[in-house]
Amino acid sequence: MEAWGFHPSLNALSISQKPKILQSVSGSTQLSNSSCPSFFRHKIKQNYRSGIRLQAVEEEYELKQMKDMAAARKRWESLVRDGKVKVLTPREAGYAIQLSSKTLLDVRPTTERQKAWVKGSSWIPIFDVDNSFDAGTLSRKVTEFMMGGWWSGVPTLSYDKQFLSKVQEKFPKDTDLIVACQKGLRSLAACELLHNAGYENLFWVQGGLEAAEEEDLEREGPLPFKFAGIGGLSEFLGWTDQQRAAAAKEGWGYRLVFSARLVGLFLAADALFIGAQQVGRYLQDIRSH
Repeated sequence: MEAWGFHPSLNALSISQKPKILQSVSGSTQLSNSSCPSFFRHKIKQNYRSGIRLQAVEEEYELKQMKDMAAARKRWESLVRDGKVKVLTPREAGYAIQLSSKTLLDVRPTTERQKAWVKGSSWIPIFDVDNSFDAGTLSRKVTEFMMGGWWSGVPTLSYDKQFLSKVQEKFPKDTDLIVACQKGLRSLAACELLHNAGYENLFWVQGGLEAAEEEDLEREGPLPFKFAGIGGLSEFLGWTDQQRAAAAKEGWGYRLVFSARLVGLFLAADALFIGAQQVGRYLQDIRSH
């Protein structure tokens, strides 16, 4: 079977990374306990045990996520292998839309849909940007931002519990549906839900819209399909795989734009550092007087 093009960094199906701070907490216990008062020795031991427990919880969560992902992948492979979900390349999907008037169902979140979409496609996201602000969501948003969201620009996503009902409201179960997302993972999850709900004419775009060339599908929106799934600092600096591939085609003019941004970022950081030093000296002078 061909490569699936799965992308494990999706927020709703992500595998959490082990916090590096645990290593430093564990490492701090290697200090000589005999040189510390009993109270501090007790606190160090408490912190060590807490760190070990937290590490065990993280590892258990990672293992559960890995098992869940492996089980889901087997189910999806079975759907494709048994012909319950047909596989299309982006180019084949484009032909099917033009020649047989099949419907393309875009299940990507808002952030990706706004950048590029297939002309005439229907949009019902299976996961979308989580805009709630309760304590649990805020904690998850901060964690995901610190664990790489600042670099990748991937927002916190949540499953839309109304996804199936929205599809059923719009499409009869005998509709030919071509299901697509950005990389091909969420669309497979959507295909499984739709198949279990009774939809039999399902087609999956392998590799997602990111695998499409501009001539494969009629695009609308400000960016090429390949750029719809990138963001954050990596996009700003042009350090994504998609941008590097574009730079290889466009030449030095394209690269100079991002080189200038990198230089500007360093200059801004230097200016902030110098400014912070000046403010520190100013405050110190005030205190001394």
